[in-house]
Parts: sequence; structure tokens; C-alpha cells
Amino acid sequence: MSRVAKKPIALPKGVELNVQGDNISVKGPKGTLSIAKPAGVEIKLENGVANLSPVDLSHDAITGTLRAILANMAKGVSEGFERKLELVGVGYRASMQGKDLNLSLGFSHPVLFKAPEGITIATPTQTEIVVSGADKQRVGEVAAKIRGFRPPEPYKGKGVKYAGENIIRKEAKKA
Repeated sequence: MSRVAKKPIALPKGVELNVQGDNISVKGPKGTLSIAKPAGVEIKLENGVANLSPVDLSHDAITGTLRAILANMAKGVSEGFERKLELVGVGYRASMQGKDLNLSLGFSHPVLFKAPEGITIATPTQTEIVVSGADKQRVGEVAAKIRGFRPPEPYKGKGVKYAGENIIRKEAKKA
């Protein structure tokens, strides 16, 4: 059995995991997340701890994957996830217009991005964007979409980058 699948999932206080037929739902203070239960995986709940086990050896890989997804869901509905983005460049600005993110990224027009359901976008400063929510996959997807509007370029490093991202710089041509 995989090492990941063997680890039990400790459910934080206030988090409930429910298995009903082919659906697994995790409910907590930050919301409710659900996923389809794959065949061949058994889930046992006891004293706030969930243990997963495969029905047979051929379902070993999906058991480890499901365990990682359920652990992220439990963390998401209790604490939540966030991704920070930074804008680098002269005149690059971000601001909120209601629930929409307004980006000035050096184009001839502003870029408007509507926040999807369950995702919160905040701009603490004009050059910082914080994407937060309960679903780790959707938070990362939204952050990647925002970064995709103007990815950092390798010569000056201008663009939208993740906080702490290291941009490999190229040397300019020499005459």
C-alpha cells in the first residue's frame, strides 16, 4: 500500500466528513466541498480520524490520491488556502471594482477579471493581489489565470508573478 494512503486524515475541530454512496462531502466553517468517490476505496471514520484503504492492490494509487485530496479539502474548509501575486513594472496596478479585479498591465485597455464563485480576491496594495478560498485547486487555477494575463518576462522581470517566485533573468544582447 502507498505511504500516502496509509497516513490517517486528522479532521480539525468543526469539520465533518460524510460518505454517502458515490459522493464524499467535507463541511466546515469556510464552506462545503464535495468529490465523487472512486470505486475500490474504503473510508473508515472513527474519533475524528479518517482512514482510507484500497479494496485490492490495483486501486492502491487512487487511494493515495484521494487521501491527499481529502486532506486538502479538510484543511480548506477549516483554514482556507491563499495565493499571493505581485505586479512588477512601471504603471502596473491592480484594484477591486466591487467583486471584479481591474488590472492595468501596460495594454491599451484595462483587464477586468470576474472572481468565480467561492473565490475571494483582495488587493492590499496596488501591486499585490491575494486570491483565497476553500478549494486548493480552484485558488491555484484562478491565480494562474491572473498570472497568465502578463507572465513575467525574462529580461526585466516585468509582469504578474507569484510572491516569492524566482524569475530566471537573461542577459540582453551586446553590440
